[in-house]
Amino acid sequence: MRKSTNIIGRQPVIEALRDGQQLERIFIQKNIGGDIIDEIRMLSQRLQIPINIVPIEKLHSITRSNHQGVIGINSIIQYHELQDVIDHVVSRGETPLFIMLDGITDVRNIGAIARTSLCCGAQCMIIPDKGIGAFNEEALKSSAGALQKIMVSRVSSLLKAVDTLHLNGIQVCSAEMKSNINLLQVDFEKPSCIVMGSEDKGIQPYISKAVDVKFTIPMQGDFDSFNVGVAAGIILFEASKQRLKLKN
Repeated sequence: MRKSTNIIGRQPVIEALRDGQQLERIFIQKNIGGDIIDEIRMLSQRLQIPINIVPIEKLHSITRSNHQGVIGINSIIQYHELQDVIDHVVSRGETPLFIMLDGITDVRNIGAIARTSLCCGAQCMIIPDKGIGAFNEEALKSSAGALQKIMVSRVSSLLKAVDTLHLNGIQVCSAEMKSNINLLQVDFEKPSCIVMGSEDKGIQPYISKAVDVKFTIPMQGDFDSFNVGVAAGIILFEASKQRLKLKN
């Protein structure tokens, strides 16, 4: 397992960035600037590493060392470029089955979805660089180690990621409360990416507009919805079932 350790101070952080080291995120103290801070921001943007601007108390809660207003958090997983993932999956003769997380902040749900995705044959999780729960030790534990086995692509824009998927012939699907299409009617034998939204807000409207197939999960009773981790499991199992049937 890759260790999640802190990189303390401006120079150590900028050296890590110059070396192309993957970081989970960088905390920068509010109201500080300078050439090194500007370079940290520039390199972080290039490497798609999230930056959190925080009060000094947040940095003190992480370390009592002389942090100089900057702390980098090492990533415990390896991130991959989305196009590289698609090329790799196709080169192995596999049909892409990806899952995209939009605004899911509960790390236990993230871990559970990663575990289910891997068990159901999904090759990649696509996540935004902001607005998602941290991929930390708790998420890794909840995934039973799956987060270090499934490929993860962190992107600066989910909408651009959808465009990339479309350009590669991958249909993008999402569950909606109201749809005329039932989950069981969706053709998951095609190259597919399933978008899962947050518990409270669901999928962002501009992402929903870009989706190719919207379906509803059949339910009995009068309760309103499934937990997002459970919903992802139901959808992924249906996709897996269709693909296993195709192989047989």
